[in-house]
Amino acid sequence: MEKFTTLTGVAAPLDAANVDTDQIIPKQFLLAVDRKGFGVHLFHERRYLDDAETIENPDFVLNKPAYRSASILVARRNFGNGSSREHAPWTLLDFGIRAIIAPSFADIFSNNALGNGLVLVNLAEEEVDELFRILEADPGMKVTVDLVTMTCTAGERTWRFTLDPFRRKCLLEGLDAVSLTLEHEDDIRAREKREPAWLVPHVEDLKSCPV
Repeated sequence: MEKFTTLTGVAAPLDAANVDTDQIIPKQFLLAVDRKGFGVHLFHERRYLDDAETIENPDFVLNKPAYRSASILVARRNFGNGSSREHAPWTLLDFGIRAIIAPSFADIFSNNALGNGLVLVNLAEEEVDELFRILEADPGMKVTVDLVTMTCTAGERTWRFTLDPFRRKCLLEGLDAVSLTLEHEDDIRAREKREPAWLVPHVEDLKSCPV
């Protein structure tokens, strides 16, 4: 997992609440588990005017010239609700989104996102409202998400946010589930020597897991 310390990038205002995982990545595209190649399908129903994804919807925020290079997404409450597909954060990351700012996130999406290196910035409703106003006044402006200082900055305005300390440590150090397990490699190898080979997985098996 890629480390995350500070990100300064274009923030795209997606003015919608209850954006569910089927909107993020529709079920018909869940055909692989290698985490790559999903970005083109991000927000399929909103982003394209045809099923073949050859005609873009010019009214959709990520198709507008100011936001094509967006690495931060700003949305309304309850982002990521719906089915528990891990493909949702994979798709956002593959598109180039590294952080999402919203008043609230669905629990399962939150776990999947943070576990894959997608930073979630939880601001109060009124703070998100203010951020939307700032972005609307200056389309394409850059926002900074700083995981070291736990701040989010747009222009002259800065907000503080919180994050579970364990999740923050994992993001700062680039530790996913496999990396965390391999921090105990010596203990795992010692256990392997004490148990029959068929009873426990081997460290080399963990190292070969896709991340």
